[in-house]
Amino acid sequence: MVRRKKGRFSAIFGYISYPVNPPSPSVLSHAEAGGSQVVKAQLRLREMVLAGELPGGARIAEVAISELLGVSRTPVRSALMRLEQEGLLEALPSGGYAVRTFSERDVGDAIELRGTLEGLSARLAAERGAPQMVLREARACLKRIDELMREPALDDAAFSRYVAYNEEFHRLLAEMSGSPLIAMQTERVTNLPFASPSGFVVVEANSPGARDRLLVAQDQHWQVLDAIENREGTRAEALMREHSRIAQRNLREALHGAESDALPAVKLIRRRD
Repeated sequence: MVRRKKGRFSAIFGYISYPVNPPSPSVLSHAEAGGSQVVKAQLRLREMVLAGELPGGARIAEVAISELLGVSRTPVRSALMRLEQEGLLEALPSGGYAVRTFSERDVGDAIELRGTLEGLSARLAAERGAPQMVLREARACLKRIDELMREPALDDAAFSRYVAYNEEFHRLLAEMSGSPLIAMQTERVTNLPFASPSGFVVVEANSPGARDRLLVAQDQHWQVLDAIENREGTRAEALMREHSRIAQRNLREALHGAESDALPAVKLIRRRD
């Protein structure tokens, strides 16, 4: 059984939260110190949204956020701009920002688009021949996931490692295609809210049969890698398209299943009638 503490919702957006311990301002230049304040504000604001502290549609009061985070308005303003670029906030015509909401169809389309691009990457990697160095890195990444899955339970730290390894494998897959253009477009889609390869994987961790589902996903990883190494382009593409269906199923369970109330970030998604 996969067990983990509830409360880490960043995996839904594909982000993993780590403690932010910037070096002392005394050893940083003024620009570096300012940059660390932007990162601090960005991470904290993101967590506030994902934890439901800032609900969908809520207007972000720059002054209030600045006071709450204990940083000046300049880094807060920069952090808000970055979160808008991520798609988590939207700029208001009257000025300022508000927390975005998303339709269920939009999220499903984003996941479908990622699956299409990753399928294309897998096919091209098989047809063109993936670099051996990248293949070795991918195998090593999957072996680390295998080691995690041998544990009787995944605690919070192990779960974070799983998410990180999963993200790394998908990144390497895009690199295998040999197309910087496709890799760039895949990264853009992956960064859309809820479209990450680890999007909604938290649902798997807290649901019955969690280990079975993670094992199925891991088996698909190995099968895709095998297809690429054997130059089976059509098979590799079909496997990656099927792999994205796991995220689609988790989306439906997150919105309509028993876990929906335990996932504050899901409240940002407007359910389909």
